[in-house]
Amino acid sequence: MWGDGAGLRYGGDYNPEQWPAEVWREDVALMRRARVNLVTVGVFAWSRLEPEPGRYTFDWLDQVLDLLHDNGISVALATPTASPPPWFSLAHPDALPVTADGVRLHHGSRDTYCAAAPAYRAAARRIAAALADRYAHHPALALWHVHNEYGTTCHCPHTAREFRRWLADRHGDLVALNAAWATSFWSQHYTDWAQVDTPRATQYLANPGHLLDFRRFWSDTLLAAYAEQRDLLRAAKPAIPITTNHVLGDWVPVDHARWAAEVDLVAIDHYPDATDGGAEEQTALAADLARGWARHGAGDVGHPARWLLMESAPNQIHSGGRMHTKEPGRMARHSLSHVARGSRGAMFFQWRAPAGGAERFHSALVPHAGPDTRVFREAVDLGATLERISEVDGTVDAAVAIAWDAASGWALGHPGMPSPRLDHRDEVSAAHRALWRAGFGTDIVLPGDRLDGYRLLVLPALYLASDATADWVRAYVDGGGHLLVTWLSGVADEHARVRLGGHPGAFREVLGVRVEEFHPLADGETVPLSDAGTGRLWAETVRLAGAEPVASYAGGPLAGLPAVTRHRSGAGTAWYLSTRPDDATYRRLVTRAARAAGATPVCPAAPAGVEAVRRRAVGASWLFLLNHTDRPQRVPAAGVDLLTGATADTEVHLPAGGAAVLRETGAGRPGDPGRQGG
Repeated sequence: MWGDGAGLRYGGDYNPEQWPAEVWREDVALMRRARVNLVTVGVFAWSRLEPEPGRYTFDWLDQVLDLLHDNGISVALATPTASPPPWFSLAHPDALPVTADGVRLHHGSRDTYCAAAPAYRAAARRIAAALADRYAHHPALALWHVHNEYGTTCHCPHTAREFRRWLADRHGDLVALNAAWATSFWSQHYTDWAQVDTPRATQYLANPGHLLDFRRFWSDTLLAAYAEQRDLLRAAKPAIPITTNHVLGDWVPVDHARWAAEVDLVAIDHYPDATDGGAEEQTALAADLARGWARHGAGDVGHPARWLLMESAPNQIHSGGRMHTKEPGRMARHSLSHVARGSRGAMFFQWRAPAGGAERFHSALVPHAGPDTRVFREAVDLGATLERISEVDGTVDAAVAIAWDAASGWALGHPGMPSPRLDHRDEVSAAHRALWRAGFGTDIVLPGDRLDGYRLLVLPALYLASDATADWVRAYVDGGGHLLVTWLSGVADEHARVRLGGHPGAFREVLGVRVEEFHPLADGETVPLSDAGTGRLWAETVRLAGAEPVASYAGGPLAGLPAVTRHRSGAGTAWYLSTRPDDATYRRLVTRAARAAGATPVCPAAPAGVEAVRRRAVGASWLFLLNHTDRPQRVPAAGVDLLTGATADTEVHLPAGGAAVLRETGAGRPGDPGRQGG
């Protein structure tokens, strides 16, 4: 069901345990009306499935799955281990999570568990095995959904013990650990493993290597907990694909890209928090991230990466504690943006809004007011839309690659950095936003990924760079690639130890610059640039070591010194950006670098505010055009619009807030599209 040509999945989280049986029948009738074909069931149902240790009450779930199957609706059956029942917490208080300052949290919310606690892991395996035994061969089952949004951490004694074991496996001995963590600083040198604890709340600044390894430890520990359940489910029926949903955010100690090889389908939950056009930019980045992660589990080289938008909010954007109501058509455009970038469908949290509970006002396809609402009518329309474009398949055109590294984000979060405003994800977002607004297709890559076919590689605040990463970048540029590196890249090695001799450390030679000093800028402070732009957040004292200046600082103590440089290295070109330009300047710079590299926008004549994404298969291509403006737009393009059936010979007319999905004439635009991502 998840292979090429299998159509698109549509639906969301369904919680029948919250409702009487008569509502189930109404739900299924409404699902058929909306063309829902997949629902996730059981995510938070542990207390209803196992009300007492070892006593299972599956009768209600039997009825629900039978009802859904009888109506042609498939099920992603979840293991409910993200929310243990009250009896478990009472019986195993040592499995409740402990904060960094030693406070043990209590039952009363979700995620009340420690994934390093043996009792929790055993209970999770038991409920997963019971579900597998009963439902592995149920005809409604299309996908196993393990857990929900892995990300909970803990500092309990179980965690400390497992952390020490993990460190011994990673570093080998205390000599290597002391070297990696630079423990001679502040008298932190360890002489016995028993001295090593989790990074608890402490007097001042914690050791950055300690914090970084703790994040890595939790990513591996949570992955091990997932794999235990996955293996039980797979043994019951190997043909059923298995996934877990990734939640996005810097607070999550999960390296999603490294997990991709362990799931059959990468699944993400995406909830943008910008109420202006930033929501569309965030949506595009989340989808590109998911596709980039999925390529690490795609199997055959060149096979489209499989991923799914598992959760999104139908009609709300949560921003700063406020629930912003999405404007008409915005839910559909966000969904189409994900599908354009490779999602196998569009799923939502949740199907029906609950009458009670902590998330009673969370967005839902069926709101409190019922089906006679704009939200549900748009849900019905979206179901029809997804059916009309079910033929869309193949890869996504992308000529530019942006490097992403979870560990760099974790390391930049250390409180001892030169500024509290350093954020790898923000810098990836800024680079992606500039390219998105300029119309370039982008892929997200990891250090070490293959780069053949990409015209431009962008490294935004790739703070950590091992020797292997430095070699990867150097080989790309020397082989003729074009590179754009931003400030705070290559500054430290993989252990967060600063590289000496001048910044940007690992990339100095390929960039032809040497940075002597950092100049973090205050909130609201900017620095003028010679190209009429401005820089913010950061500035640097840059010395040329072979590079040429492209733009200079035009005021303050750095006046006249290079701000943006370009350097020929081998057969390629490397650009360096020592400040965060304003958005318009950033767009001009990335456009200049991308065009110099031979990249072209997906739809060069598309007006500002119209998003264009191209999917491509053998002998066919589809152009998605999404009008995010409040005005009608005309876009030069030709083909059949799958949404309306109309044929466009030379241009497409998009209504305000509207969209088109063109089956293009021939095989799409001529010329080399660059690498075609999954």
